[in-house]
Amino acid sequence: MRLVVVRHAIAEDREAFARSHKDDAARPLTPDGRRKMARAALGLKELVPELELLAASPYKRALETAEIIAHAYGHPRVERVPELAPGTGIDRVIGWLTGQAARNTMTIVGHEPDLSQLVCALLAGSNGPFLELRKGAACLLEFPGAIGKGAATLDWFLGPKHLRRLVDDE
Repeated sequence: MRLVVVRHAIAEDREAFARSHKDDAARPLTPDGRRKMARAALGLKELVPELELLAASPYKRALETAEIIAHAYGHPRVERVPELAPGTGIDRVIGWLTGQAARNTMTIVGHEPDLSQLVCALLAGSNGPFLELRKGAACLLEFPGAIGKGAATLDWFLGPKHLRRLVDDE
């Protein structure tokens, strides 16, 4: 299986949004975040032309990011996955991923520091993150066999600017 891991795009400022007394789960992307992610999603499609499943945290900013990716891919359905919400824990995410193992290529959209912890656990079995996904960044992990800690290999890891450059230079 191939797993594309994407951090949500630039969202409204956390502290400013908190002053509105709304739940952080409702914090949306900024217009700039949407614009940049739309270009990055086209770059992502250059690298990974087909997706079987596009899954996202139920938080608004992750869902909006996934919807932008879906648009670049011709509107595949976005699945809301509670295990991808912030603070859920990598073991629950790995359990969910294991249930998806029959798929060839899937994309998940979520949050930091959870995604970095997940990627590091899948690559090296490490709990401490040794990499960090910037907003709108993505990486591709490949599993030659079963999904589990230390079972993945890193195919590529790109920041949002690099994803956008894949289409901006054309």
